[in-house]
Amino acid sequence: MIYFRNINKKRYNLILIISVTFCLSYTGHGQTLESIDSGVNATEMSLPPLQVILDSVLLRSAKLKFRKDHIGVKETTLKSEKAYWTRNFGLQAETKYGNLNSFSTDSDGAISSTSLVTTQQATYFVGAYIKFPLFDLLNRKNQIKLAKFEIDEAESMAKSIEEEIRQEVIKMYQDLVLKQKILKIRAKAFGDGKVNMQMVEKEFRNGVVPVSEYVRITSITSNVEVDYELAKSEFITAKKLLEDMAGFTFFQ
Repeated sequence: MIYFRNINKKRYNLILIISVTFCLSYTGHGQTLESIDSGVNATEMSLPPLQVILDSVLLRSAKLKFRKDHIGVKETTLKSEKAYWTRNFGLQAETKYGNLNSFSTDSDGAISSTSLVTTQQATYFVGAYIKFPLFDLLNRKNQIKLAKFEIDEAESMAKSIEEEIRQEVIKMYQDLVLKQKILKIRAKAFGDGKVNMQMVEKEFRNGVVPVSEYVRITSITSNVEVDYELAKSEFITAKKLLEDMAGFTFFQ
């Protein structure tokens, strides 16, 4: 009787372990079915060409736009410096209106009272002038040269920023391609593991697979699921970051 009771106790513990393990495994598979399908769909989608993304990022970059606008400011400054010499040339006009006295003199040089005539009329004066300030002559060439250097500097800065953006986008794009491939591998492994787990569950219920093997397979499947979820999260993050820079969605 004592031996029989021990057997019943062991069977009771065995049934309890089987029930708990089976419930956990069934719940996990139900939650990940949709997740696997979405991950597989993401791996099958084609990414836009790299050049399309590059063009969009460069077009939307606020930093690059700021630098290009700065070039425009420097070019305007250069034009102003080149046109500064025209300030030394000019026209001057003057108009006067009033009484004009005219007279004549006799042989002695005396003014004849009868020849004094007062008339009202307007007089006009127009003339051109040119100035050559010594300081402007010496400094103008240096100012123009400095303005040209500033344009070259602004263009070099804009080009440098454009190269940085291109390199960053290329790295992000290749990283996204790699993460998509890894996600495809993880999704396939997880899908195969899920199918294998279903077969093990059937064999376990039929008494073909022992508890230790069932627990081992369950642990492996859980680890594969974790790897899949991590790969999926990394792919989505990389995709969202590049989409934010490009300004459009690659695919849903």
